[in-house]
Amino acid sequence: MGEKVMAGAFDLSDRQAYRDKLNQCLEGLGRLLAERRFERPRNLMGLEIELNLAGADGMPRMMNAEVLQRIASRDFQTELGMFNLEVNIVPHRLSGRVFDQLAEELRTGLAYAHRKAAEVDAGIMMIGILPTLGREDVVSANLSQVDRYTLLNDQMAAARGEDFALDIEGVERLVFTSPSIAPESACTSVQLHLQVTPARFADVWNAAQAIAPVQVALGANAPFLFGKELWRESRPPLFQQATDVRPPEFRNQGVRPRTWFGERWISSAYELFEENLRYFPPLLPICDDEDPLRVLDEGGVPHLAELVLHNGTVYRWNRPVYGLAGGVPHLRVENRVLPAGPTVTDVIANAAFYYGLVRALAEEPRPVWARLPFAAAAENFDTACRYGIDAELLWPRPGRSGGVTKVPVVELVRDELLPLAAAGLDAWNIEPADRDLYLGVIEERCKRRMNGASWQVDTYHRALEAGLGRDAALAATTRRYGDLMQAGEPVHTWPVGFPAP
Repeated sequence: MGEKVMAGAFDLSDRQAYRDKLNQCLEGLGRLLAERRFERPRNLMGLEIELNLAGADGMPRMMNAEVLQRIASRDFQTELGMFNLEVNIVPHRLSGRVFDQLAEELRTGLAYAHRKAAEVDAGIMMIGILPTLGREDVVSANLSQVDRYTLLNDQMAAARGEDFALDIEGVERLVFTSPSIAPESACTSVQLHLQVTPARFADVWNAAQAIAPVQVALGANAPFLFGKELWRESRPPLFQQATDVRPPEFRNQGVRPRTWFGERWISSAYELFEENLRYFPPLLPICDDEDPLRVLDEGGVPHLAELVLHNGTVYRWNRPVYGLAGGVPHLRVENRVLPAGPTVTDVIANAAFYYGLVRALAEEPRPVWARLPFAAAAENFDTACRYGIDAELLWPRPGRSGGVTKVPVVELVRDELLPLAAAGLDAWNIEPADRDLYLGVIEERCKRRMNGASWQVDTYHRALEAGLGRDAALAATTRRYGDLMQAGEPVHTWPVGFPAP
């Protein structure tokens, strides 16, 4: 949703014109694919991280405009809430020491942003959901003062026609209603981009879907929301419910939610873009002046602006992306399942595991999606969000006997997926030292059964046992998390609890 859109009202003619343009864009995409106009592989990856602003007391700070003004870098942008920022890393080629390069760039950029935020009594917090965030913080008045957020909020609220309802039952239960999409701003994530050719797209997307539950289980870092202990990774249920424009009657009819795991494996990128048009009404019917079919007829390459805009309002956990670079079209798989944090090392380890594993699985002669029912993958995603690193997932049995079995995710990763990820990184020509360092972080997480979510929960309960009240325990946990995040050692090494006075 990086497009610059202007707030305003839409009438029926706007919506009809936009729908017509969407269909033209889809036809244009089909022609580009048929004519093989897409860029040849360049092994490019990209990285975006959403961040929170919090003070030394661990409480959220609604100051992104002031902080961004001080940072004064195009690498940092607004996000939905005033307590959110996003940092974007320019695309890198997947080879050599790229992960160490990414880690150094992130450490430098985040340290600079943290220093600038400190000038206005704020700081950078890289975490899935800020534990100290309260219901009173996620209100319309705290949405970033950017037209596209105002417009998106207005259109989603109008489509819903009633308050958004949150009902998440985990360790505790949270029931909450909101007249706006502001609660979605609590979710801060990492997005991993991988540029792929059309011929490889379906295999990469299917592989990414199959391993999304594993990513969530290993990287879970959002166990608290509005003072309640919920799922180990509470972002996905929160995101789905906070963006659910379906009234109950539509849900009962089987209308799909806009935040969606999907319902089937695919055979082409085109299928996903076509589904997005078929299932989801436009929210932002803003038409570009470009005539995509005329551009194609004249030998050019269209931007497909309406398709890109609409695609940005359908929140698949693995999203198809169409883009232009230097006048040449390309496709990307955008992996959106991971929470932010806890440290740069953890983020890069998650990225290395993903890029290695998705390549290895996409190239298997008997791919996992041919042996794992899609419904099992969707069930795995829910299970991983609930239980994090303690989850047991459904996975194809080894050998050719067929069927699936339930296996602890830490065993699945150690015994089967880490060797595959290592082979995938070798195929990308990643330096062995980088490969071993970052996959070693994943292995140690599995050995110790410790990730961001389990550390937060264990430390929070230590604070309760020490006599702190709920709010004070969450604030103390957040402050300690911030200290350890800044120190930079990976989360599996973090001591649970608080240092002795």
